[in-house]
Amino acid sequence: MWRRIIYHPEVNYALRQTLVLCLPVAIGWLLGDLQKGLLFSLVPACCNIAGLDTPHKRFFKRLIVGGSLFALSSFLIQWLSLHHLPLPVTLFAMALLLGVTGEIGPLHARLLPASLIAAIFTLGLVGQMPIWAPPLLYIAGTFWYGLFNWFWFRLWKEQPLRETLSLLYRELADYCEAKYTLLTQLTDPETALPPLLARQQKAVDLINTCYQQMHMLAANRDQSHQRLTRAFQVALDLQEHISVSLHQPTEVQKLVEQSHAEAVIRWNAQTIAARLRELADDMLYHRMPPRFSMEKPLQGLEKIARQHPENPVGHFCYYHFSRIARVLRTQRPLYRRDLLADRQRRLPLLPALRSYLSFKSAALRTAGRFAVMLVFGSVLALAFNVPKPWWILMTIMFVSQNGYRATRVRIQHRAVGTLAGLAIAAATLRFSVPEAVVLSVMLVITLVSYLFIRKYYGWATIGFTVTAVYSLQLLALNGAQFLLPRLMDTLVGCCIAFGGMVWLWPQWQSGLLRQNAHDALEADQEALRMLLGDEHSPQKLAWQRVLVNQAHNALFNSLNQAMQEPAFNTRYLNDMKLWVTHSQFIVEHINAMTILAREHTMLTPELAQRYLQSCEIALQRCQQRLEYDGPGQETNILESQESGQESGAITIMERHVRRILEHLSVMHTISSLAWSQRPQHGKWLVRRLRKG
Repeated sequence: MWRRIIYHPEVNYALRQTLVLCLPVAIGWLLGDLQKGLLFSLVPACCNIAGLDTPHKRFFKRLIVGGSLFALSSFLIQWLSLHHLPLPVTLFAMALLLGVTGEIGPLHARLLPASLIAAIFTLGLVGQMPIWAPPLLYIAGTFWYGLFNWFWFRLWKEQPLRETLSLLYRELADYCEAKYTLLTQLTDPETALPPLLARQQKAVDLINTCYQQMHMLAANRDQSHQRLTRAFQVALDLQEHISVSLHQPTEVQKLVEQSHAEAVIRWNAQTIAARLRELADDMLYHRMPPRFSMEKPLQGLEKIARQHPENPVGHFCYYHFSRIARVLRTQRPLYRRDLLADRQRRLPLLPALRSYLSFKSAALRTAGRFAVMLVFGSVLALAFNVPKPWWILMTIMFVSQNGYRATRVRIQHRAVGTLAGLAIAAATLRFSVPEAVVLSVMLVITLVSYLFIRKYYGWATIGFTVTAVYSLQLLALNGAQFLLPRLMDTLVGCCIAFGGMVWLWPQWQSGLLRQNAHDALEADQEALRMLLGDEHSPQKLAWQRVLVNQAHNALFNSLNQAMQEPAFNTRYLNDMKLWVTHSQFIVEHINAMTILAREHTMLTPELAQRYLQSCEIALQRCQQRLEYDGPGQETNILESQESGQESGAITIMERHVRRILEHLSVMHTISSLAWSQRPQHGKWLVRRLRKG
């Protein structure tokens, strides 16, 4: 029982965050200096946003960089305020100066909002403490935060990677069960595929997260991570076999009518899903899994395949299920991969600065967006005679996210949560409660809020608002005066953040769809060149398969986000939704072909060359249709060659290639139709695709 409590991801995270916040407060209270303890607890908020609690092979170096930036931001805003430099100018310059961190790498990009929040927190301390005190507070607080997290991760070693792998195994279980237990209901792609696509993309997202954690931890060189590395390799094998598709609904229906194949396939799928969920729990809670065997379900499937040799569905399911069963039984991958094939390296400071000074830089646009929003918020506060608008500025930073939908959801949760929290605080401030009881209740509220913050940000905001009001009450006995102004500040900050996301260099995903679709076709083309060419290295083929899945995942995610954007073109997005569906089929066929190529089920060189030429022509026609704004007969200058159909039975590899050609033909037609429905603004006015 204690394992389920202490190792549960939400409980483990909530305990860590609550202790790192509340231990300084408790020590300050015991020493009779509660004020400094409460101020000390502000620093972990900046560290959380900066991602300084992320396990990393350069953990302490990142702490030093983060603490230095926090202290520098705190000192600059005080020093410039003493020299009467206007606050809007200060914030604008700091945002653009710190924005270069976003060009160095994704994890470094989180230092920008964290450093700005450190400066904003310092606004409330200007004139109340010596100029050297807040920077020293940030340095000491970052040191405490890093030391505590280092000790925590020593106690619960590998826990972040275990949590991600556990989620991946669960997602694969759900995907397998949903895909194979409703065979007769999956004949209509319009209704059946979207839920399966969503599950498949969740699994790919988790695989990407695992790769990032492997890079951060350099897990291939750490002996303590070998078991988890093997579990990740097993997950890649499972995803490879579960995500393949034969896509022959007529053959499926025929086999179901002639035998009890549906019940047998469901039996196999549910057995696999149950085992995957069991492994997910065992991995998360540090238990050894029991022995596993699924001989009887496989025997039933093998019998159906023998009884219907002319139907490919039985052979297809038996082939992939038998290999999944072998992986689950042995707990070892089918072959070894190089998990760090993509040797990601961060960009050094000087090259990053040169890249940052370009108008095409995404980091510059992000920094500029923050700068303009903070300037607008501070100017508005000065117009209403608010000398220290730290709550407005803090709200802007907390609710601003990378995309439109994420920002809109965060704004809604923040506004509603703040309103509810202030109402609860207003009702409870009337009671006279001893200080020790107040601190105990705040401790419980903080723990509960962190239990919900990952999934229910609005509920967590209620708790954090209550603790913020009572912190001010304990510091200055003015919690009641805090209520109405902070509500207005929150609403103003949310409105500014929403306007900034909509009107200041927005990253509309509908405008990125065309580029993402082009990138997905490029990844498909490279994979087909390797599969039908001279490349037979299992490691290179497997890595290219991962790149194909990642490229399609980016396309699918951008489509989902585009559907949530305001005033999107419904007809265009519906066409692109169908385009993405056929792209997913190509990804599944490439997954299956990668497995066959690894087991040396290849075509003859002449036949492979003919098929490769046909695939490249079809892919180039689709790319041209996406890239050029012109009539179809002028841009589609390459004519598709005949695929060289020969008499006699075709191999399974040929069947997959022909399916890919069929999907590419449909995608070209859809591209022609979608182009006429495209939006007439922004990036869509550009005739050619361009990077950046």
